[in-house]
Amino acid sequence: MQIGSVLRTERLGMRFQGPGGEIRLFQDLDLHIDNGETVAILGASGCGKSTLLGLLAGLDTPTEGRVLVGDTDITALDEDARARLRSRHVGFVFQAFHLLSGLTALENILLPLELAGHRDAQRLARDALERVGLANRDRHYPRQLSGGEQQRVAIARAFVTAPRLLLADEPTGNLDRDTGHRISDLLFTLNREQQTTLVLVTHDPELAGRCDRVLHLDGGRLVAA
Repeated sequence: MQIGSVLRTERLGMRFQGPGGEIRLFQDLDLHIDNGETVAILGASGCGKSTLLGLLAGLDTPTEGRVLVGDTDITALDEDARARLRSRHVGFVFQAFHLLSGLTALENILLPLELAGHRDAQRLARDALERVGLANRDRHYPRQLSGGEQQRVAIARAFVTAPRLLLADEPTGNLDRDTGHRISDLLFTLNREQQTTLVLVTHDPELAGRCDRVLHLDGGRLVAA
C-alpha cells in the first residue's frame, strides 16, 4: 500500500430497488483518507453509513464509481481477491461483534491469522487477547462472555493482523455507557499504538469527537462537521 492515501472513493454511488421504487443512498461521493488519520462518519439512521462502510471494506460493490485501498481499485476485484486484500490490509469491528459461536475467544482471534498463513499465529493471538485484558478468557465461548468482553475479543481479532486500515461500524452501539467508554478507550489506544488508519461510523458525537475529522452523511453527500 502506498504511504499517503490509504483509502479513497471516486464518484461512488449506491442504489437499489425498494418496495416503492428505486432508493439512492448516495451519488458522486468522493472521500480521501490519509495514512494515520482517524475519521468519524455521522448520520441519521437509514442514511447509508453502514452501507458505505461495507463498500469501503469491499464487503459489497457499488452501483457506480470505485473504491481504492492504497493504490488498488477493489471494485475491480472479484470476491476472492477482495477477501485476500482484507486479510492483509483491513480490519473490521462490527456493532453486533460477529464472533463465531462455535469457537472460543482465542480461536476467534486465531482465525484471521491462520487464514493469512501466519507462522506464529498462536503467540500473536494470545498476545492480542492479553492486550485487551482477556487472557483468562481464552477458552470461553462467545455465549459465556459479556457484551463488552465480546467486543474486546472482536477488537483483538481486528487488530491481530496489524492492518493498515481499521473500519468500525457502531463499535459501542450495543453496549451500556460505561462499557462503551472503556471499549472506546481500548479502540483508540490500540489504534495509536499500531498507527492504524481508523474510519468509524457512529451515532455518538462524543465518540466521533475523539477522531481527527468528523464527516456527516446527509442527503447522500459527505459534509465536514
